[in-house]
Amino acid sequence: MNLEHLNELKKLLSSPKKIAIIPHKNPDGDAIGSTLALWHYLVNTGHTASIVAPNDYPKFLKWMPGSDKILNFEKENSQSKSCINKADIIFTLDFNHLGRVGQMSEILESAKATFVMVDHHQEPSDYAKIMYSDVKMSSTCEMVYVLINQLGDENSITPEMANCIYTGIMTDTGSFKFAATTSNTHRVIADLMDKGAEGTEIHHRIYDTNSPSRLHLLGCALKNMVILEEYSTAYITMSQDELDTYNYQKGDTEGFVNYGLTLDGIKFAVIFIENREEGIYKISFRSVGEFSVNDFARKHFSGGGHTNAAGGKSDDNLEETITKFTSLLPLYKNQLQS
Repeated sequence: MNLEHLNELKKLLSSPKKIAIIPHKNPDGDAIGSTLALWHYLVNTGHTASIVAPNDYPKFLKWMPGSDKILNFEKENSQSKSCINKADIIFTLDFNHLGRVGQMSEILESAKATFVMVDHHQEPSDYAKIMYSDVKMSSTCEMVYVLINQLGDENSITPEMANCIYTGIMTDTGSFKFAATTSNTHRVIADLMDKGAEGTEIHHRIYDTNSPSRLHLLGCALKNMVILEEYSTAYITMSQDELDTYNYQKGDTEGFVNYGLTLDGIKFAVIFIENREEGIYKISFRSVGEFSVNDFARKHFSGGGHTNAAGGKSDDNLEETITKFTSLLPLYKNQLQS
């Protein structure tokens, strides 16, 4: 965060405030970890804070300290709206455009609070008065760690906060293997462990609590994988019927898209997942090297994210979506084969 915005935030937080903390829709480990860590910090420093999530999040994240205090906007609508309307400050974490909160966007757009954005995605919009945007950071959780240090409270990180921050960094870096993982990321992780983060236990809670139905769903996904060697590309499709057959629960397809990148020679991996309720196919894009899935998603599938990890959507049916996707690949053949 630049010095001007940091000083402005310090001034804002110099007296007790009512604060709402908002993650993006369908929050992942980084979104939940960062909001919980910030919530602990603000409550411990004398503020009244609440986390309002646009909707539910995966069961494998609900062990994190304070998760039982998170309000679900869909299920606890009046209480959620009250928190937002009464807030002096609204922190938005792990997203940089109000369109990422779904049906909550309208109430946030009309809120009178001072907005503070903490996010590491590309091309931020300008809704926040105070911005901490850094696309080189591994995760929003790492940014929250840095922000707490910049506020002069590095010694205030409790074991509960350390576990939350560790979780977000670990999940957003693919257990520290993605390119955004820097030497400083590892130094942050080391300090979090010194402060009480339980790395082995966190890994177990995130990755080793699968249900049989989720593993069967993974088997279905891998069976559906299509490999296009000419374009160094692999994609997976998942219909709503397949999700229903294997008793899909929120978060069950997390990480499935990455299996394509484990294939020798594959640089671009995609998963298309039907959401019949919303009438769309949700799309996750992953890449290795210089091929920007952020640019690809923004240009063709109403999405965006990072250079090597992005999301998008299609309003067409599966056949039309796949036809569109595969028809685009020749335009990127040189990039994918370089």
